Amino acid sequence: MPRAVRALSPLVSPGLIVLLAAIAVALLGGTAWRQANGRMRAPRTRQQDAGAVPPDALEGNGAVRLPADRVVVAEPADQKLLLTAEQIGSVLGERATLVQFSSAFCAPCRATRRILADVAGMTSGVEYVEIDAESRLDLVRQLNVLRTPTVLVLDADGGVVRRASGQPRKADVIAAIGAAVRL
Repeated sequence: MPRAVRALSPLVSPGLIVLLAAIAVALLGGTAWRQANGRMRAPRTRQQDAGAVPPDALEGNGAVRLPADRVVVAEPADQKLLLTAEQIGSVLGERATLVQFSSAFCAPCRATRRILADVAGMTSGVEYVEIDAESRLDLVRQLNVLRTPTVLVLDADGGVVRRASGQPRKADVIAAIGAAVRL
């Protein structure tokens, strides 16, 4: 064995390799989480949530074969979730509505509250509503709210146009209102 390889082998142990790999995975995961945190995105449609068709259900011509006891209800691909004034506990804005799900001990919720209230105050026809996630578990489950703050941007009809988990940036909220008004 060459002398250089023998000199490195005590330094490079399997434990060190595992430690370096764990650090690399943690850095990549943390970076991905920071990139997604607070980013406004379009909500998923119901078809996207349904998942893929199992390969054994496909016929040779691409048609889907389903069991006889299964009923399938066809929904339009662009069907968006609509929220009513009764569901959110406040009136809908004539142009857009900002809905924030928060909890009592959520530090980013306070900063998000200031951002959303500021944007709603400077934009005519935009209402801001804050919902306590703990007291509205039915709505939390229906909307698949997994963390606080979660922000929904509704159009004038109450349709969810954009969504963010985490504290959004003010510029992103303004852009999301622009998307809600155009639609």
